[in-house]
Amino acid sequence: MLHLRYPYSIILGSASPRRRDLLSSIGFNFTVDPINADENFPAHLRAEEIPLYLAEKKSIAYREPLKKNELLITSDTVVWLNNQVLNKPENHTEAKKMLLQLSGNCHTVYTGVCLRTEKIKKTFVDATKVYFRELKEEEIEYYIHHYPVFDKAGSYGAQDWIGCVAIERIEGSYFNVMGLPVNRLYDELIRLAE
Repeated sequence: MLHLRYPYSIILGSASPRRRDLLSSIGFNFTVDPINADENFPAHLRAEEIPLYLAEKKSIAYREPLKKNELLITSDTVVWLNNQVLNKPENHTEAKKMLLQLSGNCHTVYTGVCLRTEKIKKTFVDATKVYFRELKEEEIEYYIHHYPVFDKAGSYGAQDWIGCVAIERIEGSYFNVMGLPVNRLYDELIRLAE
């Protein structure tokens, strides 16, 4: 790996295979230790405030005190459209409703990240605008039936079929839409080691 001498043992506090793959792609060794924290948030929070709050909440919920050389990464991603959050759908009906809302519209994907060591806590958020073409109802049904949508904010994954056929353009980091803004994360991890 690129950073064999990185001064921290990195812990990724997420069960997401996408986040694991993305973190691996920037050359750091790390262990995975998923955190079970409820994802409720205060109703007054808006847009980027939501994933920042949830990333910190997950960090606080980590079961062990961090050791001197450990660095915990937690994050959360939300889809924001028309002044409302589109989180993970609970069922087929909710997923379909979200995708119908996204169809033909521009939305913003926000990912909040919390980096925490024994003595330091650093948070940041990244935003990406995503433009969807109009989707036919049968396309939405096909997607829901053939791809895992229930673990994804906004009911979609940019890296799978719907990303290929529905996303017309993106302004910002594509990896942020996948769930981890690795270009910004890389810079922040390097700064913490200086």
